[in-house]
Amino acid sequence: MNTTTERRVAVIGLGAMGGAMAGTLHRAGWIVTGFDPFDGARAAAAEAGIKTTANLEDVAGTPYAVLSLPAASTVETTVPQLLAVPGTVAIIDTTTSEPATSKRMAELAEARGAAFVDAPVSGGRDGAATGTLSAFVGATDAALKTAEPVLLALTGGKYSHIGGPGSGNVVKLLNNVLAAANLVSVGEALGVAKAYGIDPATAAASISEASGGSKVSANMYPNWVLSGTHDSGFSLGLMARDAALAVDVAAQIGETPALLAAVAGQWQEALALLGPRADFTEIARTVAPAITPAGAPESTTGTPAA
Repeated sequence: MNTTTERRVAVIGLGAMGGAMAGTLHRAGWIVTGFDPFDGARAAAAEAGIKTTANLEDVAGTPYAVLSLPAASTVETTVPQLLAVPGTVAIIDTTTSEPATSKRMAELAEARGAAFVDAPVSGGRDGAATGTLSAFVGATDAALKTAEPVLLALTGGKYSHIGGPGSGNVVKLLNNVLAAANLVSVGEALGVAKAYGIDPATAAASISEASGGSKVSANMYPNWVLSGTHDSGFSLGLMARDAALAVDVAAQIGETPALLAAVAGQWQEALALLGPRADFTEIARTVAPAITPAGAPESTTGTPAA
């Protein structure tokens, strides 16, 4: 496997996460080229001093590539194009993808003398912008060693090597469906508190110091829900997709997690009411509308949903 340490990296996908990761790598001294088909995404990256291109072939063969893509299907069409030109050392896929896809891409990369690492991340756009993401890594030991310089720049070493190719995707999906469940349960609990005349913010702060506390109660609800801002930067459409994928991945191996399946169903209902571009914290508007200034979403008939 190629072991060059040349610090040239292509970032494929310059959305909220990809653009922030490109900026972090640029500030860390990497020579970054960003690819995105959308003019606005490229313009934002260019303002941060990053060279950009609208043509994927321009970055094929770059020693390192970081993928931040919307779906596994896009990963499957992108990786072969990157490997079409010799020179790629490692592809680090931060996409919340599917384990079967990552296994196939790892096999393809290995056949071409490169490494492929599934490394879906957590930490949001703030973590991406500051190099403090956490990553769930699925890779062989050799592939991880090759990809490690990029992972260190993006996470500061805060990554977990879960196992072989695809395992990072599995644990990231489980993480997201657990967060999805917590967003529903905390919302419902704070709705009960509000109905008793208790300030939801006070209830959330108290719970966060006790056994029922979580990042959802301590940060997400106070910062994005109770404030009414709903500006986390992560869409409801993506979280609904991830929750459904987690249940699908379980079904593929004969597991039937009933609670997680029920949660995934609630997110699909919220998706139908709010649309994919809503912020994922707007799930609170469907499970506890009284605690968020935005209130209940309107139904398709134009009246607030029951």
